[in-house]
Amino acid sequence: MSNKILKGRGAIKGVVEGEALVCPESIQGWAGVDDVSGVIIERGHSQEGQCIKDRIVVVPCSKGSNGWSSHFHSAKVKGNLPAGWVFTKMDSRAGVAAVVVGVPAVTDIEGEDPCEVIKNGDWVRVNGDNGTVEIISK
Repeated sequence: MSNKILKGRGAIKGVVEGEALVCPESIQGWAGVDDVSGVIIERGHSQEGQCIKDRIVVVPCSKGSNGWSSHFHSAKVKGNLPAGWVFTKMDSRAGVAAVVVGVPAVTDIEGEDPCEVIKNGDWVRVNGDNGTVEIISK
């Protein structure tokens, strides 16, 4: 099996690889991520109990209040930031979170929904310089 490359728009420059944490319903900001541990604590979330630290977080967009980005900033301050982001759509809250966290990010994937194509646990390379997301075959 060959690697699959998704083409989008680089939002935050840089290149990073890591294990995907796919959250098709996004992650709630307030009471969604524990600021101290980086663990998703949103009740009933498909990834409840999983940690965002060093993972490529794949979400459709932000979810919840304007404070969405502040919870990811707090996780960063505690050393629990994601390795990178893949956004289906970059809304204002997701954009602020991407800038505040400062890890490579890609958005606006052409023709495919990254939340459907990328599977939880896939190894992916996010290239914020050229706007690609590569799903690396094992």
